[in-house]
Parts: sequence; structure tokens; C-alpha cells
Amino acid sequence: MIQMSTFIAILLVALTTYCTRILGYVLLKNKTLSKRQRKILEVIPGCVLISMIAPYFLRDDPADLVAIMVTLFVASRFGMLPTILISMASAAILRTLLV
Repeated sequence: MIQMSTFIAILLVALTTYCTRILGYVLLKNKTLSKRQRKILEVIPGCVLISMIAPYFLRDDPADLVAIMVTLFVASRFGMLPTILISMASAAILRTLLV
């Protein structure tokens, strides 16, 4: 069963990610953006997610470190949704196997 604090954290990260995407478009709806500026707006939600997993780079748990490597590999090949799903599954499996 998922802990309430974990569930709330997931909801807050999802809300923050959604708000960064929507807020950028709402604030800039009447402005003409360059190609570079549009690209920056597209990657902001991914940056929010990365900021959530970055602290795990400092941990010494082998399961988490391997899961981060899997996530980085998958992120270089697929979009955000498959990356999130595969990284969550790999973290769960590795934590079960390596604990």
C-alpha cells in the first residue's frame, strides 16, 4: 500500500509539472516565440521531474543508482511517458531484487 506522504508528493509533482507547461503558454499566448524559446518551454516539465530524482545521485543504494542509469538510457531513446513508466518499474524491481 502506498503511504499518504508518497501519494501527496506524487500529486504535487504532477501538479507542478502540469502548471509549468500551462503557465508558460498562458503567459505567452500573445507573444511570438522563437524556435529556441518554444523548445525551452517544451523541456521545462522534464526539468521539474529531473529535479525530483537528482538527489538520488547522492545516495549509495545500488538499486537506486542502477535505476537512475536505466532511466537515463530510456530517456535518451523514448518520450517522457515511457521513460516514467519504465523508470518506475525498474526502480521497483531493482529494489525488490537488490534489498
